[in-house]
Parts: sequence; structure tokens; C-alpha cells
Amino acid sequence: MSKVNRRHFLVTGLAAGAAAAIPAGAAHAEPEPTADPAAETAQSLASRGLRTDPFTLGVACGDPDDEGFVLWTRLAQQPMAEDGLGGMPQRPFPVQWQVYADERGRRVVRSGVTVATPEWGHSVHVEVQGLSSDRDYWYRFRVGPYVSQVGRARTAPHPLSYGGALSMAFVSCAQYEHGFFTSYRRLAEERPDAILHLGDYQYEYTKNTYTIPGGNVRHHEGPETETLANYRQRHAQYKADPDLQAAHAAAPWLVVWDDHEVDNNWADEVPEKPEVPQPNFLTRREAAFRAYYENMPLRRTSIPRGIDMQLYRRVRWGRMATFHMLDTRQYRDDQGCGDGYQDCPAAVDPARSLTGAAQEAWLLDGFRHSRAQWDILGQQVFFAQRDNNAGPAKITSMDAWDGYVASRRRITQGWVDAEVRNPVVLTGDVHAHWASDLKLDYDDPTGPSVGSELVATSISTGGNGADSDPATHPFLAINPHLKFYNNQRGYVLTKIERDQLTADFKVVPQVQTPGSEVYTRATFVIEDRVAGVRQTYLRPLDPALRMQPMTAEETVRLETERP
Repeated sequence: MSKVNRRHFLVTGLAAGAAAAIPAGAAHAEPEPTADPAAETAQSLASRGLRTDPFTLGVACGDPDDEGFVLWTRLAQQPMAEDGLGGMPQRPFPVQWQVYADERGRRVVRSGVTVATPEWGHSVHVEVQGLSSDRDYWYRFRVGPYVSQVGRARTAPHPLSYGGALSMAFVSCAQYEHGFFTSYRRLAEERPDAILHLGDYQYEYTKNTYTIPGGNVRHHEGPETETLANYRQRHAQYKADPDLQAAHAAAPWLVVWDDHEVDNNWADEVPEKPEVPQPNFLTRREAAFRAYYENMPLRRTSIPRGIDMQLYRRVRWGRMATFHMLDTRQYRDDQGCGDGYQDCPAAVDPARSLTGAAQEAWLLDGFRHSRAQWDILGQQVFFAQRDNNAGPAKITSMDAWDGYVASRRRITQGWVDAEVRNPVVLTGDVHAHWASDLKLDYDDPTGPSVGSELVATSISTGGNGADSDPATHPFLAINPHLKFYNNQRGYVLTKIERDQLTADFKVVPQVQTPGSEVYTRATFVIEDRVAGVRQTYLRPLDPALRMQPMTAEETVRLETERP
């Protein structure tokens, strides 16, 4: 099938006044609800099979613009039900939603009723419009006497306004079994304006499959995720975590997937290990996409159609920033030379692409038309070159942009030719903090920097990790454009202003026990119109957490060792 033609679709939905409730039947509108959720009693709901609080998976907000955002929840009486239905009856339930101008919920500014149906896992997506720009709002849901927790939302500045400083955090890689989600809790306490999740929101493995030294601290329920019921159950297990719920309720999220939302290192229609027959892979991919949509605060343009889902998109924060959210899995050519770190001729094949032709053209067009102070790529895999060999061989990760050198060059050249003011690439995937300058030619270390990359470590994947002197990492000597490394868990918190972007690399010393505090390990600044990162703070090593200098071999193992 053509990668270009089958990747594009237009989905229309309900729109009424200032809000649109996304219909449970994708492009087919559901009948208007006849019941008033607020008038329902516990007895009337119990008679239809809803007997306990269904708001066990929390609430979320996403993809803000200057007039509104998406609101999300999913009804589940028994989140861990093996059939993936959350203990919900096979019938629709009307759900009331309300948006408030104040945190105490005294002034309702928008409200309405939508329908949660079993066809879409009793998930709710409401697109709220007609609000004031550049301000906080609060929201909640209700079914009869059952009321959800309150979440905080925020609208973006007007398209012609910069607004104030933007507090933005980004995260990735939350393996439930490897540690507690303390980083999510600490992130919620930061109260940022927006949170980007760059993939590996959940992991597909069954318990005792992907383990850390000393053993996992908690376990996945159910088998490896392959069916819709499996993926729904796994998402519910993650969503039931109170620390994750706190982070979702704290701010709007912009989400994109990486590989573990489906299958490790998958590429388009190819599973991780094509040599091991997986005849159900496309059915598995369809199930994973559907469950991902059901569990994320995404707009109707991302409603999946079979094995396809439109996830790449732009989110504009006034004149201050444009977020180009990329999908580096659905359209990529298969990894070269059997994946892993390789010196691989396929890596430099100009015909190979990580984004696919249509997404690449969309991105380059966005560069040409951008008037933003900061153009930020929210994406999954390492962008800068990372050669792990000091000799003449170039041994790099085939799963990252290093495995698609021409694709990376075209995109980098695209923002250079478009004279993008401040290009910044945000990355996850590799379970460690990194910072780097971006080049057109990585083989010429004296050449000019043309952009900046900030990489967030994992929320929990890999367990506690350990601290070390970043200057001792061999990758930094082999690749002088790499400026920072840290192998603890955490997130990156940024402050985006007109004259600079400040990035605090936050770490929590422990995730294998709950409740750890957070601190800033290093701070980097990117100045307006000055490509590249500049370190302004480095916390001294904590002797209690210090480890031996990280080797190139150990770095590769931590990134690539999978079951």
C-alpha cells in the first residue's frame, strides 16, 4: 500500500456552540443523550450496571490552542478487568463535563454532556472552544453522584501575542515495573504550563520479561499486549497510578508515541524481529493505536482508521513557540543491518526515511511558514550523531536518526534554508539525560552549530540509575558536539522566553522506593539566535550516588538490552 495515500484522512465530528464532544463512533455521530448525568442517582445507575465510582483513571487535558483544549476521561469501575472493559456494562453512559474560571469551581464558563460508549472503551474526548487566551482553567466530569477529580487546563496566547514566559516540561519512558512514578509526582508539583510526553508511555511486556538487576519493584498484569483488551488493560494499569494521575491533572499534555506503545523497535508494518513470524502484527498495531487514542487527550483528527492514525501535528503557543510533534515510528523504513549499534551502509542510503515523505514535506513546509520565536520538534529518538567508536568505523544506533542520516540531513538543511530563528529538538527514548549541539556535518567538529537538542531521561525505565561525572563519558570525547550526560531518572523542565530557553535537568535519586525528592543536576541555556547549548550550572556529585565512569559498552547495553 502507498505510504503517502493511506496516511491522510479528514475526520469530521460534532460541533455545538463553544464545544465539540468527539463521538464514540469516530466519524459517525451518536444520538443525543436523553439522560441528565447530574440527575442520575446511585440507584438508577446501579440498575444499568454502574455500581461504583467510574472515575478511577483520572482526568487529562491536551493540545491547547488560544481558544481551548481537549478534555479526557475514561470510565472504569474495575480498571484491571482482563477483558479491557474496566468492569463497565456494554451500554453507553452520558457524562457531564464542566470548565471553571476558578480553581474552587464556583464559576462555570463552559459545560455540556457527551456519551461514553463501550465501542471506544467508555473514553470521553471533548474539544472545548470559545475561551479566553493565555489563562488557566479547571475542569471535571460527573456521572450521577460520582464526580471526577479536578484538573487544571490552560489556553495558549493569542496567535499574534508572545504571552509571558512559557514553563514547559518533557518526559518519556515510564516502565511501570522498574520503579515508582515519583518523577510524575514531582513534575505535577512544578505546575508547568504544558507537558510533552515523547513516547514509551506504557510498555508491552508481561511480568518477569523486562527486568532490572535485583528484580522489578512491581509487575504488569496480563500477558504481553497484543489484543485490544490487552492494551486497554495495560493503559488502565498505568492510568490508575496516582502519581501519573497527578501529572495529567496538573497541566495540558502534548503526546506522541514511540515503540513500546505497540512493540519494541517496530517500524511501519514491520515488527521488531521480522525473522520471528508475527502474522498478527497489523491487527496488533490497529489495536494498539485504538487503545492509545482511547487513553490520550487527543483531538478528533487523531481518531484511528484501521492501522493508520494521524498523530503528527502542530501546536502553537502564540508567537513564542511552535511545537512540531513528530511520529518517527508509523512511516519509517525498517532499521538497517538488523538494528542495534552498527557500522551500516544502509544508514547513509538517501532513499531511506525516518519520517516518511509526507511527514517530511509537512515539517519542511512548517519551517518555511513559521514566525515563531522558537520552533520545537517534539520527537522520540536521538537526533545528533552518537558514534560509540573512537576509531575510523562509525558505529551508531540504527533505531535513531543515525540510522537515517540523509533523512536527518534533509530536515536539518530544511530549517537552515528556512532561516528558522531557534530550532530545538526534544528527545526521549534513551533513558538518560543528554544535551548537544546540532550540526549539518558531524564529521567536522569545527563547523557551525545549527540547532540544539535536549534529551530527557526516563521516568522509571532502568531503575534508579546512578550519578557520575558527565565529562567522563566516552561519547562526549568521541562526539564533541555532545555536552552533557546523566544516568538518573527524572524529567526536563524548561522556561521559554523571547531571549532564551533555560532547561533544568531534574533528577530523582530513587525510583525503586517511593517518595524521593527531586533536584536539578544541570542547567543549560539556549540563547535567542545562538545555536547550541551552554551550561550555566552543574550540581556537584553526590558521593552516595556516585558510580564508576560510564563506558560506551554499558551505555549501549542500557539503551538496547530488551527481552
